[in-house]
Amino acid sequence: MAELLFWPALLLYGQAVVGYLGDARRPGGAGGAATWSVRLGWLAQTALLAVQAARRDGFPWATWAGSLNLFVWLVVSAYLVWGCRRRYRLLGLTVMPLAAALLVVARVGGGTRVGGSSRYPDLFLVLHVGLVLAAFAGFTLAAALSGLYLWQERRLKRRPATILRRPVPALATLDALALRTAAWSLPALTLGIAVGLVRLVADGDRVDALVAATIATWLVWAAYVGLRLVAGWAGRRAAYLALAGFALVIVVRLALPAVHFA
Repeated sequence: MAELLFWPALLLYGQAVVGYLGDARRPGGAGGAATWSVRLGWLAQTALLAVQAARRDGFPWATWAGSLNLFVWLVVSAYLVWGCRRRYRLLGLTVMPLAAALLVVARVGGGTRVGGSSRYPDLFLVLHVGLVLAAFAGFTLAAALSGLYLWQERRLKRRPATILRRPVPALATLDALALRTAAWSLPALTLGIAVGLVRLVADGDRVDALVAATIATWLVWAAYVGLRLVAGWAGRRAAYLALAGFALVIVVRLALPAVHFA
């Protein structure tokens, strides 16, 4: 059953990527069709997660690959908040290729299977894993908004003849949304890390590379929010800092695939 749900989600996400590429070249109906592909793919992946939850007595996404599957769903969920709007369709070019690729990685690692077990309590996993992944999904969206900001800024400087053919939010709007998304995500990451550190001390374990990288990610995003609210950072340099923070998110999710909760 899980396999039957994985393939429609992947194919629909892939179809969305193709549609957004077509819409970027020639704005029109391809963008609307791509948005519907994202919605339907999200529903298929939601059903996949529901099957995993129903067939296991406990937290179903305790492994690295399983948490990656959940992370993809959270990223797409966050994207759909804004991506359904016509002016934000170009966000799909930054979010959906990443979502499709990470979903494939999750399946290869066994993250779309059912069953399994974990040595950690369910409440800890829900608080720690759930909060950290939700924060990372928010940071991913903030980075996507920042990337769209940089693209739109460069496009406005070139002043192409087709500039009015592709509706895009104003630079100030993209900048403000990136800050708002990061500001809402930072408390979730803070609480998630705190829960993990409490458990780490209680078990007498040492801080490993994954924990250190997660803390480094918190520091970068805390600096992003702090510099923007206190020092008045905005525009291009804030966008570049957001992209640096997103690079750390990818490091934590992919470059350090330690079996942290196995």
